[in-house]
Amino acid sequence: MRLYATAVYLFLYLPIGIIALFSLSAGRSATQLQGISIKWYGRALNNPFVMEALWTSVKVAFVSAVLASVVGTMAALALTGMKGRLRAGFDLMVHVAVMIPGIVIGIATLIALVSVFDIVNPWLEAASGYRLSMGFGSLVAAHGLFTMSLVVLIVRGRMEALDRALIEASNDLGAGSLATFRQVTLPLIAPAILAGFLLSFTFSFDDFIIAFFVAGSETTLPIYVFSSIRRGVTPEINAIGTMVMVASLGLLIVAQLMLRRGDARRQ
Repeated sequence: MRLYATAVYLFLYLPIGIIALFSLSAGRSATQLQGISIKWYGRALNNPFVMEALWTSVKVAFVSAVLASVVGTMAALALTGMKGRLRAGFDLMVHVAVMIPGIVIGIATLIALVSVFDIVNPWLEAASGYRLSMGFGSLVAAHGLFTMSLVVLIVRGRMEALDRALIEASNDLGAGSLATFRQVTLPLIAPAILAGFLLSFTFSFDDFIIAFFVAGSETTLPIYVFSSIRRGVTPEINAIGTMVMVASLGLLIVAQLMLRRGDARRQ
C-alpha cells in the first residue's frame, strides 16, 4: 500500500515539480535545464500582456468569490432549516453542480447567456443604446454560480455542526433573529465563510474551461497561457505556471487552516 501510494503521488506531483524545475532554466528551452536562473520570472512579471491577464483573473476571481460567499452562505442557512424531500432536492442540485464537468457548465452557460442576450438586447438597445455581451460580467456570473456550491457545502457543514443550544440561549435572552445571527451564528461560521471565499477565489482564478466559453473579449491568465503554448512552450510559461501553482496552494492551505481553526474553537 505504501508503494502504491508513493507511485500515485509521484504520478500526480512529479510533472508539476518538473515544470517548476525547468522554469529555472537559463536557456530558452522549456524541456532542458541549461543553467540556473530566475530571469524568466522577471520576464513574466514585466510582460504587459501577462500582467493584464493576471489583473483580469484577480478581478474576476475576487468579485465572483464575494458573490459566491454571500449567496452561498444565504443558501446554506436556508438549507439548514429544511427537511424532507425539499431538502433532498436542493442537496441533489448542489452536489450535481460540483460533479458536472466544467465543459458542460461552460457550454450550458454560453447557450443560456446567448439566449438571454437575444431576448433582452433589442429592448435594451432601443431604450438606452446599450447591448449586453460576453465579457467581465459573464465571467463573474459563470464563476460565481459554479463556485457557490462549494460555499454552500462548506458553510452548511459548519452550520450542522453548531451547538443549537447557543442559538436557543440567545433567543431566550431576548435577542431577535438578526441579533442572534450577527452576534452568535456569524462569528461561529465566519471561518467556514472565509474558507469558502478562498476556495471560490482559487477555483475561479485557475479556471480555463468555463472562461474559454464565456470570456468574450476578456483574457484571463489561463486563457493567455493556453494561447501562448499553442506557439510553443517556453520557460516563461513554466514560470507563470509555477507562480500560479504556488499561489493556489497557498490559498488552499490558508483555507484548510481556517477550517481547522474553526473546528478548534468549536471544541
